[in-house]
Amino acid sequence: MNHTSQAFVNAATGGQPPNYERIKEEYEVSELGAPHGSASVRTTVINMPREVSVPDHVVWSLFNTLFMNFCCLGFIAYAYSVKSRDRKMVGDMTGAQAYASTAKCLNISSLVLSILMVIITIVTVVIIALNAPRLQT
Repeated sequence: MNHTSQAFVNAATGGQPPNYERIKEEYEVSELGAPHGSASVRTTVINMPREVSVPDHVVWSLFNTLFMNFCCLGFIAYAYSVKSRDRKMVGDMTGAQAYASTAKCLNISSLVLSILMVIITIVTVVIIALNAPRLQT
């Protein structure tokens, strides 16, 4: 605060600190009192569109990329998830939904195919293990 504004404050209050209680009471009286004019009170309602939450499936895609990356579907899903997040940050919700839908389909495909590969591998190992004694004779 510079000297000019400080001098103005001191001159306006007579060198005394302002009386905050008095100001508060005056405000309450004017707040609770009747309207001063005969004008009617008008209200305005503004409907704000709610933010549409678009899931981008980044975590699911990252999981599929790291653990169940069948034919690189998890990595491709991760790329689409990042594109979806970028579109969402820009404000293009339609583009974000399109990329998110593609990422979701790729994640489902990667998950199903990876689980099928695990099941097929387990069944193959069990069949080979059970038939191994027969093959040696």
